[in-house]
Amino acid sequence: MTENTLTPPPGRREEPPELPEVISLLPLRNSVLFPGSIIPIDVGRPKSVKLIEEAIANERPIIGIVTQREARVEEPTEADLHAVGCAARILKVIKLAKDNYSVILQGVMRISIERVVASEPFLKARVTELPDVEGEDVEAVALVQSIKETAKRLIALVPELPREAAALLDSVSDPSQVADLVISNLDIEAGEKQEVLAANNVRERLRKVLMLLTRQLEILKVRERINSQVQEEMGHSQREYVLRQQLKAIKGELGEIDDESGDIEEFQKKIAEAKMPEEAEKVARKQLDRLKAMQPSSAEYTVTRTYLEWLVDLPWSISSEDQLDIATVRTVLNEDHYDLEKVKKRILEYMAVLKLNASKKGPILCLLGPPGVGKTSLGKSIARAIGRKFVRISLGGVRDEAEIRGHRRTYVGSLPGRIIQGIKRAGTNNPVMMLDEIDKLGHDFRGDPGSALLEVLDPEQNWSFSDHYLEVPFDLSRVMFIATSNYLDPIPPALKDRLEILRLPGYTRQESLAIAKRFLLPKQISEHGLEKTDLKVTFTDDALLEMIDSYTHEAGVRNLEREISSVIRGIAVKVVEGEVKDEVVITKDVIPEYLGPQKYLPEVAERTAEPGVATGLAWTPVGGEIMFVEATQMPGKGGLMLTGQLGDVMKESAQAAMSYVKSHLGPLGIEKSAIENIDIHVHVPAGGIPKDGPSAGVAMFAAITSLLTGTCVRPDVAMTGEITLRGLVLPVGGIKEKMLAAHRAGIKRVILPERNQKDVVDVPEEIRQDMTILCVKNVHDVAEHVFERPVIPADATPDVASTEAARGEPPATAAT
Repeated sequence: MTENTLTPPPGRREEPPELPEVISLLPLRNSVLFPGSIIPIDVGRPKSVKLIEEAIANERPIIGIVTQREARVEEPTEADLHAVGCAARILKVIKLAKDNYSVILQGVMRISIERVVASEPFLKARVTELPDVEGEDVEAVALVQSIKETAKRLIALVPELPREAAALLDSVSDPSQVADLVISNLDIEAGEKQEVLAANNVRERLRKVLMLLTRQLEILKVRERINSQVQEEMGHSQREYVLRQQLKAIKGELGEIDDESGDIEEFQKKIAEAKMPEEAEKVARKQLDRLKAMQPSSAEYTVTRTYLEWLVDLPWSISSEDQLDIATVRTVLNEDHYDLEKVKKRILEYMAVLKLNASKKGPILCLLGPPGVGKTSLGKSIARAIGRKFVRISLGGVRDEAEIRGHRRTYVGSLPGRIIQGIKRAGTNNPVMMLDEIDKLGHDFRGDPGSALLEVLDPEQNWSFSDHYLEVPFDLSRVMFIATSNYLDPIPPALKDRLEILRLPGYTRQESLAIAKRFLLPKQISEHGLEKTDLKVTFTDDALLEMIDSYTHEAGVRNLEREISSVIRGIAVKVVEGEVKDEVVITKDVIPEYLGPQKYLPEVAERTAEPGVATGLAWTPVGGEIMFVEATQMPGKGGLMLTGQLGDVMKESAQAAMSYVKSHLGPLGIEKSAIENIDIHVHVPAGGIPKDGPSAGVAMFAAITSLLTGTCVRPDVAMTGEITLRGLVLPVGGIKEKMLAAHRAGIKRVILPERNQKDVVDVPEEIRQDMTILCVKNVHDVAEHVFERPVIPADATPDVASTEAARGEPPATAAT
């Protein structure tokens, strides 16, 4: 903002004088006068001097102030002047010398020059007033507030401006006055000011003023930042130079030799001991030669020295000795984890192959399963079992590719990626490296870290992994990578192809009990300090099973551990208060005393006690779940309503089930007239939880058929499978997780698609012994097994069953 513009005192503007029809014009070279503003000008041109001298003779004369298009024109004509100017009142005239005056002018109103009527002895023109097009609306008010706030920030950046300027700005409320006041004090080109003067629409004028004001503020901010940076850099360099000179003088007085020969010799020794590959050693010696020629005070010296430290500290040739005794490995794995036979079997296979072929490349395993089943802790157990160092790298939320591959050395503060950092932290070139939460990787404009992992997790490529910081290949082929994931879908297909997926679906009731007794209880008793006392803490099996059944609802054991911890804390309070001394036995009856009322209650029998309710099985990332499908009817025209926050695929399953029922009314024993006059509403409870997938098709069919036939679905049966319009039951995924959930819910009969019979092998033996597993091929088989009484007459079967019989296909099978 400028200092040569005077601003009027706050308050209302004086009533403008009457504007003459013909007015004298005073051209200005590089200035623009606005209504309400007061400016001093120097008058020296002959015509302008004559105008002022004639105006002095009149009392409070009014003259026209217009800005020239080109400042260098000495005698402007009508074509050289802007068409819009400002009528001004002469406040004071000071004679400086002969033919030279200093004149103080106050802007009165905007004027438009119609035509120039005289050019001698000075310019005279016929003018009209340009009234403001008022903007008294919300937009104008918002623009005024923005202008005031921006102007105050600009005033704060210009120390030479008086602090009263902000108060003056606050005293003005009229939008037109605010615009004129700010623009008249802004240090910008005259042409830009003229554009604002010519705008008689107040909102348009306010927008232009705000744009120019904001631009000026940004210019001042950048200038301030540049000045600060320059001063800071100069001050830092000068201070560093002075301190180094002082340090040099002090060391000279003490007789100490200040040279870098010690560092150079140490690096030479470390390079020789590191036993790097030829290419890496060549780069290291080249950087060492550069380091010798550098001044220690230079910034490049520190960068090169840090790079050399990374090169010599990496374990190029340091390996930990593997524990190749299979029996010992099996014992250690069994000590740390219960069950998980597939994973343990795979580790033993790897160790057996490694014993036969020491050059075998490390496997790339991915432990897939819900939270709390022991995926992360399993990595530590594997490392301990085979005698290797363990490194865990958390990938959850990582979005930058440089987190994997590192930053190039041209960036300030650059470092290698997490893979190389983990190798250095381990101190060996063959650790067990756990890539935790690989499904939580993100990607944005900084790159895709999932793509950066492609080279890391490919045994055919990772023997020459190149980090952007090192720029020399490092052999990762001996590293045993173990990834963990809750979901499989978010992992990119190319990355998924490099992983060997090992599924950890969850624990049965008895497995959770065994884990609690063997691992969780001793751990919590130790962590809470009870083992240091003489108190004996005992949990009965019934108590632990009550906690598993009524206080947790999970595939893993993480919540179970929390509940056990709550009980142990309650015992600790009693120990400190002296209520118990020798022994505490936790039985099923006292569990509510520590944990409160039951959190999960069995509801299967109650929910399936009437027609129209079926129990389905669903897969979720945290394990299997039972899912109720409810159907009811109301007067209507044969429509179908779906609720429960269902996804598109699940809605289509319901439509397919409804279409099949409508097309087979006769075989199902349903009157056509009965369905034509009703609407059916299918609802899946827990509406706050999104649900999707095709595996609810069989449950949808059972619920609709149960409703229309008035036959209840058996309370002890749950089902899964996708159906087609022809009545076929197609296979689905997550069979083990679904059957674990059914077992936890007390289900005794499970309906599975026939083509999923092969997946039953993965289900624990105790569940297979405790449940009846029925494998079906079509909806006729479903209807035969799920209802309390037959709904399809023996002599009337759906078309699909007849078609399959004609083909000679075998009937439904049952596995128990």
